[in-house]
Amino acid sequence: MHIHGGDIYTYQNMLDFSANINPLGLPASVVQAAAKAAAESAVYPDPMCRELKAALADYWQVPAKNIVCGNGAADIIFQLALAALPKRALLIAPGFHEYEQALRAVGCEIEYFYLTEEDGFCLTEKYLSALHDGLDMLFICNPNNPTGLAVPRELLLAVLEKCRSLNIRMVVDECFNEFLDAPQDYTLLPELAANPHLFILKAFTKIYAMPGLRLGYGFCASAGLLAQMSAVCQPWSVSVPAQAAGVAALKEQEYVEKARALVSAERARLLTGLSVLGCQTYGSMANYIFFKSRPGLAEACREHQLLLRDCSNYVSLCEGYYRCAVKMPQENDRLLAVLSQVLAD
Repeated sequence: MHIHGGDIYTYQNMLDFSANINPLGLPASVVQAAAKAAAESAVYPDPMCRELKAALADYWQVPAKNIVCGNGAADIIFQLALAALPKRALLIAPGFHEYEQALRAVGCEIEYFYLTEEDGFCLTEKYLSALHDGLDMLFICNPNNPTGLAVPRELLLAVLEKCRSLNIRMVVDECFNEFLDAPQDYTLLPELAANPHLFILKAFTKIYAMPGLRLGYGFCASAGLLAQMSAVCQPWSVSVPAQAAGVAALKEQEYVEKARALVSAERARLLTGLSVLGCQTYGSMANYIFFKSRPGLAEACREHQLLLRDCSNYVSLCEGYYRCAVKMPQENDRLLAVLSQVLAD
């Protein structure tokens, strides 16, 4: 089993910096909507998620027929792999483990494009040379997890065009896009309608702080692929409370804007604080920071009741790489205080 962040069940009563969730927490309206729906859950959920898809279509200005919903983004990733059955795929390393897990589950062979410290773990135009006609699918997380760095639209558009010419399914994970200072500058959503080989993955998990409710979705203009995904997914995968929570969350625009401003300010403060403590940072643009420090740092922090994400189990990384979430100011103060104490030992 791959170990993720957010393991608060093993490490109880600790301040959790290992999971990258909106520091503002669940909006009250979402809690109320989910609670009301839970009381009405003596019926099966709508398997077509009609009200939720209509709300998503209105919010993102994407036709409802081009939307697929699932039990979190991970569910959509597995649906996609099972529907498309790719034989060979390209993944970026380090990157989110579920892409590899879903692909291997369907017998797909995997190639890696390795981000390098020399390039500051940025995806560069070198990536274009890794695309070839033997690939069926690729995944790009934008901004990337765990590095927090976003790929500029110009490079994404070049990849999109090369994928079109080589008949490669391009999957772009935009689950952290809303945390960017200028989300519109990095999304490929405007390209969706004209590019049926493009699939955009999104979720309510991070930006609305609802990982426990499990709600993800995707956009694609390929009716054929969406039909295949519908054929292979489990029925009723999105619960009544999750669907109601999603509809309520999409009305929380002020909450999203407040979170983006908070994360932007606190991210800058944490980047400075980590650098002062001698940690190597890489200019994160998301609601988490990837950094390099001494081995054993995560274990030492646990002794102070604080959880960091040890990134040594990511493909291509070794001991000494970590990721921390950007949280509320007083919590970030606690992180810096613990790190200062631990690194001084």
